Amino acid sequence: MQNIDCLKAKTLNAMMSVTHGFFTRTGGVSQGVFASLNGKLGLADDPLFVRENRRRVNVALGVKDNVFVACDQIHSTEVIPVAAAWDSLHEPPADAMVTRKRGVTLGILTADCAPILFADEAAGVIGAAHAGWRGALGGVIENTLQAMERFGAQRSAIKAAVGPCLWQDSYEVGADFKAPFLTQSGANEAFFKPAQRAGHFLFDLPAYVAVRLREAGVASVEGSPADTFADKGLFFSYRRETMGIEANAGRQITAIALC
Repeated sequence: MQNIDCLKAKTLNAMMSVTHGFFTRTGGVSQGVFASLNGKLGLADDPLFVRENRRRVNVALGVKDNVFVACDQIHSTEVIPVAAAWDSLHEPPADAMVTRKRGVTLGILTADCAPILFADEAAGVIGAAHAGWRGALGGVIENTLQAMERFGAQRSAIKAAVGPCLWQDSYEVGADFKAPFLTQSGANEAFFKPAQRAGHFLFDLPAYVAVRLREAGVASVEGSPADTFADKGLFFSYRRETMGIEANAGRQITAIALC
């Protein structure tokens, strides 16, 4: 393993049976625009490179069996219970996973959306979720917690960590984006501030996610100060791609496993 960067949230570090990490874009084998730790299959990257990148994540986490599962993330609220690994060529459509099976790495792939890790060490249950604005608004956080409870977790014992994502000053949206949040609750006005362009706003995704987690009753929430759009050297960013700043964004890997 050479020069693989991993940002660990303090929330989960004390859990000796849980290993996790929020990985940057460095330390992998992908080339060109995907350099170098791209975790997503199905892009223009070489699948052999992606599988090697996932293997390196397992090595960094100390997961000996090299079992890595990820979903075909579709910005939904769907949660999959993981009892065994599936074929990486047929990743199921969903945006969160939960398990109590040891030695299986749950992988979330992001390039601006918020990756969230969950753990109840006492119950031996972990979860991982992909929370873009649609998933967060729709309830992917709450659905993940409910799925963990069905595995025996206690919500009041679940610790959560939110990884690098698009921060407010980088997240300009129009009025149509804001409307469903205000329909949900007038209190959501607090997550928007005026942008320089008339009729546009800046949305605070990590703050919104953190509030949803706290309101759901988890034991603690830890966040990351990293903005995926602002730091091109460390993170892929889909927004940079759509703005023409760089092409074909890869995906960061966020991962958690029970050992």
